[in-house]
Amino acid sequence: MKNVSIPDDPFDKPPCRGCSSYLTEPYIKCAECGPSPFLLCLQCFTRGFEYKKHESDHKYEIMTSDFPVLEPGWTAQEEMALLEAVMDCGFGNWLDVAYQMRTKTKEECESHYMKNFINNPLFSSTLLSLRKTKDSRFAEGAIPFKPTDDPPRPTFDSVLSRDMAGYMPARADFMEEFDNYAEWDLKDIDFVDDDSDILRALKLSVVDIYHSRLKERQRRKKIIRDHGLINLRKFQMLERCYPKEVQELYDVMRRFARVVGPIEHDKFIESHALEFELRREIHRLQEYRKAGIKSFCSAKVYERAKRMREDEQRKRTMLCDVLQYIQDGRACQQWLTTGRRSAPPLNLTGLPGTEKLNEREKELCQVVRLVPGAYLEYKQALLNECRRQGGLRLAQARALIKIDVNKTRKIYDFLIKEGYITKA
Repeated sequence: MKNVSIPDDPFDKPPCRGCSSYLTEPYIKCAECGPSPFLLCLQCFTRGFEYKKHESDHKYEIMTSDFPVLEPGWTAQEEMALLEAVMDCGFGNWLDVAYQMRTKTKEECESHYMKNFINNPLFSSTLLSLRKTKDSRFAEGAIPFKPTDDPPRPTFDSVLSRDMAGYMPARADFMEEFDNYAEWDLKDIDFVDDDSDILRALKLSVVDIYHSRLKERQRRKKIIRDHGLINLRKFQMLERCYPKEVQELYDVMRRFARVVGPIEHDKFIESHALEFELRREIHRLQEYRKAGIKSFCSAKVYERAKRMREDEQRKRTMLCDVLQYIQDGRACQQWLTTGRRSAPPLNLTGLPGTEKLNEREKELCQVVRLVPGAYLEYKQALLNECRRQGGLRLAQARALIKIDVNKTRKIYDFLIKEGYITKA
């Protein structure tokens, strides 16, 4: 006699051989009859039920999940329920996981899962041994996963949600998926027995098309995740780390990222960035040789003299600007204040969203050089935050819209002056 665990769903098991009722744990399995399992409920087992080759004195196994597996206080049935709940609700949604389990709290579910399924040395070493066959550069010990705060849950139509393209980290899904209405073609399809062969084949073809659309959706989502494109602003900041010439190459080669992995794509860009740096260094050394420089000490003197020549050239250019605008007193005063000529007002003709602005807002967009669509988006974000907070400070506005701080101040002051928002 021994305890064995199998799934507790009665529909996954044959009925009792004695009374034909659905089996509930614990129940009995004959260890000698086979190959098909001979199962009995406790009532038939206590009566000594015998059938064909099965006799009451055969060896038997008690089938139950009511025993601890990984740690005391957690039965095998609860372990399976926890894994199913995490699969249904998503990793990190511990409140929903606890609600589905009903026997454990949120904290108990999180601590048990992290301890036994994420940071468990047994599982870590098993996974590590599998990966060593592909790459021998991994360390001997697994890196433990340490849980942090819950992933961000941006509200609908918030600035953070738009920055993340509607991605919901807690569910690992997008608010609006690629080919978002693919399911509509299936909602009215129903397979019935009296369907003709042609009609049934047509319905199956529609299902196959739907499956291909789902595969394309998953493929695109995998590309976005693998290449870190969810946070577009962070991706753009990383792209700006390269020189301008490499950025242009990065932009051209981005379309080929889908056919190679993220590591291979990054290595390709990094190799070209290194090539650009080497070419620039070679050009600098050739410039030194052309100037007759034979030592690095002389090169430092040459670079210092070169910067002085460039500064003198810049000053002469500024003087030409002063002489050009000396007839216009206002422009001259502005040049003396800022040290450079001001940019002309932005022409709003034909820009989307211009018709939604009043005259004062149009003037603001022209002076600040902000397209109407972006202004309307920033304005709505500030209005929503002001209504939520009951007021808004300049520091909060700057944290909310990530643009030039001077432009943010002008937009903030304008909305305060016009009465759209109030100071906190």
